[in-house]
Amino acid sequence: MKSLSSLLIASAVIATASAASADVIAGWTMPTAVTATTAATYSYGAANLGALVSGSMLSGTHSSALTAWSSPAGNGSTYALSSNAWNVGDYYQISLATTGYSSVSVAWEQTRSGTGPAGFEAVLSVDGGSTFSSLGSYTVNQVSWSATVPVTTSSFASLASAADNQASVIIRFQVVTAGTSTTTGTNRIDNISVNGAVLPVPSPGAVALVGLAGLVARRRR
Repeated sequence: MKSLSSLLIASAVIATASAASADVIAGWTMPTAVTATTAATYSYGAANLGALVSGSMLSGTHSSALTAWSSPAGNGSTYALSSNAWNVGDYYQISLATTGYSSVSVAWEQTRSGTGPAGFEAVLSVDGGSTFSSLGSYTVNQVSWSATVPVTTSSFASLASAADNQASVIIRFQVVTAGTSTTTGTNRIDNISVNGAVLPVPSPGAVALVGLAGLVARRRR
């Protein structure tokens, strides 16, 4: 038979876990157009969906100051973030907080022109960009996107559990293989979504049960 203390702990865990729920932490569906510009960097703006949009940002960084940033049709959305002049190491980037969330994952969609870059890697930083760890490599295919009819052949997803409950999370989608034309070849990204489960807040009753379990265990010793 299970001891009283183990039963109390189990009850507290069940009560706490039941509060968890899935949620969109921050998402970008590109509802507004890019301000067309030529520069090495571009900041699109904060997420338009999710529980923690404040302080979030979608941006891009290239080595070439001649990079043209634009907003052609997205995948089932009016706009996407697009750029040319890709070189190895160039990237799109999202930054956000995941405070209060666990089981963090990221999903996104990309496509490219015939001469645009195909080889990418998603990388994660939780220390302000000082160090990055790989979330996985992937290949971007050339897919025709429409603002009204979404397709699913250019979707990617990756677990990013190291990003759980962090005040600062940076995820980059960076080129590891440049396209056949680093001048005119384009790549665009859309429908980025960072998701997670809300960390449960123990109810007063659950906290009391855990405390009682500890008291029982101490008395038995």
